[in-house]
Amino acid sequence: MHRTFRAALNEAVRRGHLGKNPVLLAKAPKTGDYEVEPYTVQEVQRLLKAADQHRNSARWAVALALGLRQGEVLGLQWVDVDLDGGFLVVRRSRHRPQYAHGCSEPCGRKAAGYCPQKRRTNPELTVTKSRAGRRAVGLPEQLVDLLRAHLKAQEAEREAAGKRWEENGLVFPDEHGRSPSHRRDWAEWKALLAEATVRDGRLHDARHTAATVLLILGVPERAVMSLMGWSTTAMAARYQHMVDSVRSNVARQVDGLIWESGTEGPDDDDDGLAGGLVRMG
Repeated sequence: MHRTFRAALNEAVRRGHLGKNPVLLAKAPKTGDYEVEPYTVQEVQRLLKAADQHRNSARWAVALALGLRQGEVLGLQWVDVDLDGGFLVVRRSRHRPQYAHGCSEPCGRKAAGYCPQKRRTNPELTVTKSRAGRRAVGLPEQLVDLLRAHLKAQEAEREAAGKRWEENGLVFPDEHGRSPSHRRDWAEWKALLAEATVRDGRLHDARHTAATVLLILGVPERAVMSLMGWSTTAMAARYQHMVDSVRSNVARQVDGLIWESGTEGPDDDDDGLAGGLVRMG
């Protein structure tokens, strides 16, 4: 609310309606930081295995491997995907609908979304909210194969639907070619977690998982920012404590392997350090 009022009254100042913005005098409220809890490799594998039994299974692979936001996935179109080149371009996002009352006389419904004559006040699709959000993302080979199979299944689904199919060019539509609602997408994610016997979590945790994996793999921070569509380094900093803990854990394992106590001398093992590292791998 503070941010919205500040932006609105800054515009009022710009138009000359106000001499200064009074909201700037108020300190912005602090919000508690959400603890990032990415899924483990084993949990991701279970999720993908469970998703394989359902339509649009590639939707969850894209979320977990590439870290696209929910609106970005739902707004993704086939023109944005180059399977031969092995990349996709994030250009647009699908918004949750906002409504206003369309009734000439009060309908008695407090929320405009329940008005029998409601009218939508925001566009369904818009370009991504920032320049950083518009980005090209490389596709792993396994994901390319998965998307090819998904495209083939979608063509069969389109043929079976016949005249009921609405062609919108979407990569992950519903059974009739329309973009599924955010609520349905969220419900399918929750059902997938339960089916895969994976701990409950937000859909956004799939995005956290992709970001954490990139940082653990040592991908430069600037490259991670570009792939994830972050505009500030503050976002990467939120993951740093987790990345550091993983690296420390690996260091302890190496430390225990190299300096473990034993009776063998340096010449007693022909493999030496190299053999030990191979065994660790």
